[in-house]
Amino acid sequence: MKKLTLLLIGLFFVSVQYTNAQGSPDYNGGMKVKLNEDGSKYFRIISWAQIWAQHNSDRPLDANGNEQSDLNFSLRRARVLMYAQISPDFLILTHFGLNSLNGDNLSPTGKGDSSQLFFHDVWGQYRLSKNHAIGGGLHYWNGISRANNQSTLNMMTLDNQRQAWATIGLSDQFARHMGIYLKGKFGKLQYRVSVNDVVTNNLQEGAAPTAGGAAVYAGRRLLGSKEAGRTYAGYVDYNFLDQESNFLPYKVGTYLGGKKVFNVGAGFFFHPKGSVIANTAGELAGEDVSIFAFDAFYDAPIGGKGAAITAYALAQFNDYGKDFTLGRTYETGSLIHGHVGYVFATQKKTKFQPYIQFDSRQIDAIDDNATSFGLGINTYLSGHHSKLSLEYFNTKYGNTDAVSTVTLQAMIYL
Repeated sequence: MKKLTLLLIGLFFVSVQYTNAQGSPDYNGGMKVKLNEDGSKYFRIISWAQIWAQHNSDRPLDANGNEQSDLNFSLRRARVLMYAQISPDFLILTHFGLNSLNGDNLSPTGKGDSSQLFFHDVWGQYRLSKNHAIGGGLHYWNGISRANNQSTLNMMTLDNQRQAWATIGLSDQFARHMGIYLKGKFGKLQYRVSVNDVVTNNLQEGAAPTAGGAAVYAGRRLLGSKEAGRTYAGYVDYNFLDQESNFLPYKVGTYLGGKKVFNVGAGFFFHPKGSVIANTAGELAGEDVSIFAFDAFYDAPIGGKGAAITAYALAQFNDYGKDFTLGRTYETGSLIHGHVGYVFATQKKTKFQPYIQFDSRQIDAIDDNATSFGLGINTYLSGHHSKLSLEYFNTKYGNTDAVSTVTLQAMIYL
């Protein structure tokens, strides 16, 4: 384990080159095509890929009882996002790609489920006024928290806090709901609210509640769409310092000192009768799913020499129904999360950002906690557009043994 970690660290730093200027002066707006002289009519294309090399010595045996390799490679994300405006009054956005492609789910001819591209987002939007808009489709204008609206292009930690994406595969398709949203701002207060349909065949499509047992997230499937077919979500945040853009829903993970931001926010998700329980006679009843959170985000330069700090704190309270758990990912209970990172002072193009993160989750079903600790470093070769990340992550769930993972990521986006 120590030898592998040293090898990964070596590979990580061999890739570093020193040039000048902070951020990504090479990018210059990316692949944006103007359709008229002043650029008010345009379309833009964004493409990105995240490749992982991951070491985990606690992998379970495979289906045949064989030991699995400690070191594995994967394509964590491969995405293309396009949006266009030919008038400021309306916008269309399309986002497709795949996730977590690896040796276990690759297929011989590329036709397996995991190899297929699918739509992450497809929505249309209409402007109501200068600061307010309404839209609909398969969208990412989520509630709950900043982390539940996280962009995957500019995360500071290796990946987002998983429990913060609190509805993936339960009520939505990969954190996207089918519905309508309203978004905008009143001065320094930004908001987003939505009303959405619920996916019928979710991660618990084969499950049924047992008499007197825990809740199952199957309200729409078992009770019908009239009783349990809608969700309601919203998030507001107050921008005390520099104003963040809400043109798109994706929240920035770190600005690397490019802005001075301090926001506090609050949000919710509500799914009436989203979960189902059975009494001792086997009779079914719906239980409301409710999730709400409070968070704070700070990102600012320090000292004027390229140094910067990024910090985020989240308190989230989950009620998926009685003693609900699913895969050690979703639980009725609570979550406290925090992370902080520091960009070292330099006027050179390459930036280094060590960071630390910590989670504590209280879980009703096991009457115990789960804790996670992460320590990592980002090397920005050209801002977020070319980045290497190395992270050690340790998780302990209840009274089980802790599991440690070391991950090296290479990311490019254009």
